[in-house]
Amino acid sequence: MCGFWCIVLPALGGYTLASLYLLKNPHILHKRKCVSFYCTHISHRGGCGERIESTMEAFTHAVAQGTQMLELDCHLTRDGYVVVSHDENLLRQTGHDITISSDLPLYKERLELTFYQGHYSSGSDRKFTLLEDVFRKFPEIPISIEIKENNDQLIEKATSMPYSFSLSRGVLLLLLFYSGLLPFVPLGESLLQFYLPRIMNRTFIPEKNILRNGLIVTLIEKLTMRKSLFKHLAARGIQVHLFVCNTDEDIRAAFEAGATGVMSDYPSLLSNYLLRNTREECELFTSEVHNTS
Repeated sequence: MCGFWCIVLPALGGYTLASLYLLKNPHILHKRKCVSFYCTHISHRGGCGERIESTMEAFTHAVAQGTQMLELDCHLTRDGYVVVSHDENLLRQTGHDITISSDLPLYKERLELTFYQGHYSSGSDRKFTLLEDVFRKFPEIPISIEIKENNDQLIEKATSMPYSFSLSRGVLLLLLFYSGLLPFVPLGESLLQFYLPRIMNRTFIPEKNILRNGLIVTLIEKLTMRKSLFKHLAARGIQVHLFVCNTDEDIRAAFEAGATGVMSDYPSLLSNYLLRNTREECELFTSEVHNTS
């Protein structure tokens, strides 16, 4: 028995030390991903707190406010059109109990925000839009697309694009992280996009009852909001976006957790936060240089 532990303990200790070292120095085993975009400011559903979600007006407004990425969802109609819409059934968005088709009604005049209940948006544009029209309008703006159904035909249209972690791959990521295997495993994903858990049951009320349990949400936060994990991913060129942050406090919490980017329903709020904090950092740096000179 002594011989067994004499072999196992040093091996386990060596594995632990190697894992911790490589977690902080991933470039030793992995070449940093080269991506054509890096986004700190992401507009959720096109900035649906300031204009009606996923409309061309919302996208145009968000870009004017300085957003670096538009986030949207899409569905495929039976006749092959890719429609930008979060829901397949349009009751919430239009008041009509119908599914996505090529003949679409208008959005409601006032639409409640999913991630900021009790708050509404409105706008002059209430039309659904096609994904191809968004690409055509904003050819140089990165767009985060969530495919809302398991549709092979729709997924095949995006096979050459950088992609984010799915739910199952996200769970695997956590297992690899806690087992110490993550530094040794190659990752194909370029983005990790995840809830900021603190918004649950405060600005966002989840549909699933299990997520309304405070203990469950606290456990999710403890397990997922790991700065060492986010730093490791960022060092490998994988961007970490936390959503949906609709207050200064939540934006600050996301960045403090290690997010490289924040997704908000309010593009102007996020722009103002980034502008203020960039100015404060510059003033602090100038003050430190002045005090040391």
